[in-house]
Amino acid sequence: MFALLNGNFLGVSRDVFEADLQAKNRVILFRENELLLGFSTFLYYITRYQGKNLGIVYSGDTIIAPDAWGSFHLPRTWIREVRRIGATHDIDRQYWLLIVSGFRTYRFLPIFWKSFFPRYDQPTPGHMQKLLEHLATERFGDCFEASTGTVNFPQPQVLRNSLSIVPASRVNNPHIEFFERANPGWKRGDELVCLTEISDTNLTSAGKRMVFSRGASYSESKAGTG
Repeated sequence: MFALLNGNFLGVSRDVFEADLQAKNRVILFRENELLLGFSTFLYYITRYQGKNLGIVYSGDTIIAPDAWGSFHLPRTWIREVRRIGATHDIDRQYWLLIVSGFRTYRFLPIFWKSFFPRYDQPTPGHMQKLLEHLATERFGDCFEASTGTVNFPQPQVLRNSLSIVPASRVNNPHIEFFERANPGWKRGDELVCLTEISDTNLTSAGKRMVFSRGASYSESKAGTG
């Protein structure tokens, strides 16, 4: 996992990676013929907010090897897993708290979710903005800048040069254009805080296919990181 992450990011410290991994309670691995092609870590926790129990999926490191960019095995397993976890807890709503330092990760939001924030085509509603800032402050403390909506870590992970170039075919993509405006420091590792509700009604058509299709998956989910 560390080798895969280090191959795509600059400034990856083994100690920081290990500490971050130990702070998560779910790991999803994407393997094919015993070769690790991607993984996603996240922390699932419940927080009390305005009198309601909210299930929060806070994503940590997520990476897919360039050779597997066309595969949807990892996101399919991820969506199914967070739905399964949510169904086992007494919660009122469930949200995905995601920090993004690359445009490819941000593009997963409009592909799979109807409503997510921030976004280019509508302002973040007041109640969602307050929740986003509450969760980000709770999770990141002084590293979160409410005025910009970004997280600035002391030791950021920076995409390698080849992965920080927006392909010519996507230069005019409105979601990518917005991401670059909203997070102008993304190439130096600044993270844009994003929030979306995890619910079946919020899934796009592509998201519903991820959840309800019978396609086989090469991914595996593991609870715990010890």
